[in-house]
Amino acid sequence: MERFEELKSLIARCAKTDGLHETAVPRLTVIRKSAPSEPMHGVHKAAICIIAQGRKQVIVGDEVFQYGPSQHLLVSVDLPVIGQVIEASEAEPYLCVRLELDLDLCAEMLLKSPPTQAETCLGMAISQTSPDLLDAAIRLLKLHETPEDAAELAPLIEREILYRLLKGDQAAFIRRMLEPQNRNRHVGRAITWIKENYTRSFTIEEVASLSGMSTSSLHQHFRDATAMSPLQYQKQLRLQEARRLILTRSLDAASAGHTVGYDSPSQFSREYKRLFGAPPQRDIERLRTEPQRYADA
Repeated sequence: MERFEELKSLIARCAKTDGLHETAVPRLTVIRKSAPSEPMHGVHKAAICIIAQGRKQVIVGDEVFQYGPSQHLLVSVDLPVIGQVIEASEAEPYLCVRLELDLDLCAEMLLKSPPTQAETCLGMAISQTSPDLLDAAIRLLKLHETPEDAAELAPLIEREILYRLLKGDQAAFIRRMLEPQNRNRHVGRAITWIKENYTRSFTIEEVASLSGMSTSSLHQHFRDATAMSPLQYQKQLRLQEARRLILTRSLDAASAGHTVGYDSPSQFSREYKRLFGAPPQRDIERLRTEPQRYADA
């Protein structure tokens, strides 16, 4: 518990206000929320998230994950999620540290690990945070206070974090997401292509060919990894980008829908309301009225 108190103290010094705060360490951020948040849609990048205080819920498709202190979330592929801080207060705010993973480094370290039987799995998992992993995370976050040391020491500590993960109970999860023969690598190619081409129409056959899979295999393994079909994945990316355009660029709903690939304004409005719980104009007014409740958590 003393080490978690130290992690809480470090995060609190980095994040004096609510929100997401970058650190002097590349790809390392800290998050603070002093009250429970509303459900917030977003794309979760491959990362490890360690909670020092409070609790969070993450929904992927129909799968619901909850985690809190002494636990961490590991995400292996970019996933559209619904995130919500469910336990936080002014006296005991939600405090979290997040490191976006360098998958090339993960793959390099994997070559030094014993091979395992590869199976497709959902690209998200929760585990207990071991003392060794916690210690490495604390030392990595401490570099924010000595940025002159970060360039040399951060890569070494990140390697240690990956090493600890490969030695822990999520080792098989990491191996499954990186082994060349694993279907998740093919799914990763499909995800990357859809992210780069989400505004255009495509066929499942086209994506399957690009990812090196049959259409039936793509459907099965894509859903296993993301809890949704390729077309559902594309739809979530479209709607989240349209929401961002309306909120940050003041586009009207029809223009935003057209920009992300919708030909029918009425279809866009229906699907927007289905995902976000309100039509575009009402949803954006809600976001602008209470930004802290909907801020990135």
